Parts: sequence; structure tokens; C-alpha cells
Amino acid sequence: MKRRRFLGGLAAGAMAPLGAARAQGGAPADPAAVEWSRRLPVRHTADVAVIGGGIAGVSAACAAAKSGASVVLVERFAVTGGDLTAGGVANFCGKMTGQGEVFDEIVRDLTAFGALDGTNIHYEILAVVLQELLLRRGVKLLLHTRFVDAVVRDGVLTEAVIAGKSGPEALRARLFIDCSGDGDVARAAGFAVERGREGDGLPLPMSMMFFVRHVGADETRPRLPEGWFSPVRRQEDLPMTSVWPDGPGANALKVKIPMFHSTDTESLTAAEIRGRRRMLEVLDYYQRVEGKPWRLDHCSPIIGIREGCRITGLQTLRVDDLRAGRRFDDAVAMGTFYLDGHKPDDDKRTYILPKDELDVPPYQIPYGCLVARDGRNLFMAGRCFSADQLALSSARVSTTCSMMGQAAGIAAALCAAKGCAPAELDPALVRKTVEDRGGDLRV
Repeated sequence: MKRRRFLGGLAAGAMAPLGAARAQGGAPADPAAVEWSRRLPVRHTADVAVIGGGIAGVSAACAAAKSGASVVLVERFAVTGGDLTAGGVANFCGKMTGQGEVFDEIVRDLTAFGALDGTNIHYEILAVVLQELLLRRGVKLLLHTRFVDAVVRDGVLTEAVIAGKSGPEALRARLFIDCSGDGDVARAAGFAVERGREGDGLPLPMSMMFFVRHVGADETRPRLPEGWFSPVRRQEDLPMTSVWPDGPGANALKVKIPMFHSTDTESLTAAEIRGRRRMLEVLDYYQRVEGKPWRLDHCSPIIGIREGCRITGLQTLRVDDLRAGRRFDDAVAMGTFYLDGHKPDDDKRTYILPKDELDVPPYQIPYGCLVARDGRNLFMAGRCFSADQLALSSARVSTTCSMMGQAAGIAAALCAAKGCAPAELDPALVRKTVEDRGGDLRV
């Protein structure tokens, strides 16, 4: 389908994949690069392709399907839900009502399972709830499937190169929605993105989630052996750690892991390694120093990511918009959470802003923040929408991401039906549909 140039090569002793593409013209002129090409089958076609199955991606896919579009959702893990499921985040943040019919249906299903207690959720049940919601809506779901590359012709995304157990293949769609959290589609397409804070580019810190169960005094509790890692012996030496209930006789813990980038392979690898080390150091403190009867049950399969990169949109939501509770004529979503911007360069419970400046009134999110400035058929929703870092620190939470996803899905389906580009669509049509489907945009 296309030729790509990759820096580096196979690690020593690695094997080329089965059915690997043929090298082009013998040895490359640049020994630090490899060129390859391969014809890929267009195995999937749709009106709307959603890349990333977190809460934003699920909401986008469901909303687009409800609007009559054919939809394919690509998710790299075995379950949808992103940080809420694979990341082990066991609660919703933000306003729980007025987010729209997709989120309402999620809440109804969780309640029917007895898996919702206030804002606390049973994330394993949530994974099933989201799966079944997508299937009821007729969304074609591709699990264990990674987005690999974007094919762009004359500013239009025509296909996504994806890879699962069937091997590399192409997904062709009329509209794309980047819900990867890290702007994967936009970055592959060469579209403009922003990363981290001004000056040093550091993102909002990550968090590692792990879970413990309470055991009796006579039960074995594995502990950190002597000589392993850096044991914590004083409370003041703990990193920021949040502890909350996780059902009978169990707790969930969240540990702050700063100064890593989710859009860099080596940095993200280092973050996972650091996160699991900190998990054992923190658990050891609670066992030895505070005498907690805790036994490690499991750690989330992935570290929780607050910020990857933000795709540059037709509009950019700024923190001053939040502080002012600003109204937009083209509003399609809204946020209610405080400015949860932890400092990116330490692991303590410190914030970018003074604590008396964290609260914001309800604020609207305009349509232009969900439309990529570059390219002609790309929407985005979730934590890679167009915002500055502090605005993102509020809008990245699950309820707001769901509302953004629903709006992007509605808009993509409208564009598909009308044969127009996102920049040509009247935002009033999106807003009306959002409100008709239970989205409360009043501030």
C-alpha cells in the first residue's frame, strides 16, 4: 500500500515476521534506515473508523452507529474502556448526569449488575458492559488490534493500517475519529500536535494502579526482599498515594509516576518499570511500617496516562475559558471537574496551581476542539482533543471524555450522511442532536 522509512533495525537475534515485506533495491544507502513496501488487503470498510476504545472511543462509536453510520472500532487490548478497565481506574470523575444517552446507558447497565456504588465502579464488569453496548449498536469491534499507520491523500485520511493476529491490513473509512489518547492517528498522518507544558514539554504525571486484599495474621504476605529497590520507611518519603475501598476486604491504591512520555516507546517502557517498582516499595511501607494486613492481589496491566499529546484543532480550549465558565455558540460537550493538574516534575501531592485556584465553574467545549486543524476528515475526542495542558487536566476525566466522544460520533455520522468535511458541517446540527440525546450543555 505504501512505502515507509524506519530508523533502526531488528534487534540482535530477532527474526523477521512471517510474510515480511521485500527489501527495496537491495541494501539501503543509509545503514541506519530500512525501506519497505507491502500490498495490504483492505479488509474493513466503514463510514466511520474509531481508533482507540477508551470511554471516548466507545461513546463515539456508539453515537455514530445510533446515527445510522457503519462503524469499526479498533482497540489494542482485549477489552474496551482504556484507563477505566485495563488501567484499573475504579471510579468515574465529574458530573454523572446529563452526559448523554451513551453514558446513561452505561450507568444503567452497571447499576443492573450491582457494579456501581456512587462513582465507584467494578471495572471488570464495566469491560463487559461496554463490549455488549457496542455489539448492541452494531459496531464492528476489532480487539487485539493496533493502529500502525495512516494513509493520507491530498489531505484526506483514506485508510488506517492496522495489525492484529491476522497480520497487517487496511481499514478504509470516510471519517476517522482519533480516540487513542495519544493522538496516534494525527501523529502518523503528520498533523500538528502539542505535548506537555510550555518550556520543557513535561506531561501531566502518570499513575500506577494496584489492588490489595486483606488477609488474616496467619496468611502469607509476600514482602519486598532485602536489597530490592528503595524501601520506603517514613511517611514523608512516600510518593503521592491514594487509597480507596475496592469491595469487601480489599483496597485500590494509586501511585503517582511523573516525568515519562506516553508517546515515546522507551519512555513508556521505563514508566511501566518504574511504576511496578514503586508499587512494591509503597506496599512494603504499608505492610511493615503501618502494619496493614494487605496482600498484593494484582496490578493493572497498563499504567494510567493523563496526557499524551493534544491534537491541534480548529479551536483550542484554554484554561481561561474554564475559569470564566465560557459559553460557545458551537458547544457540543461540557466539563465540570476541577483543574486536576498535578505538577509534572515531582511525585508528591503537588499541583501546578495553588489549591485555591483549582475549582472552575461548569464550562462548555466547542465543536472546533474536536476537529483536527490539519487534514480534512479527522475528528478527535478524549484526552487528545485540542486544549492547553491545564484545560486538559479537567476535561480528561471519564464523564467529559464520554460526552466529547458522543459529540464526535454524532458529527462524523452527519458528515458521512451529508458528504461533507468536518469543517463544513454546521455545529448547530451536532449540538441539537447532543441535546436531543440527553446532553446537558447549560452553564
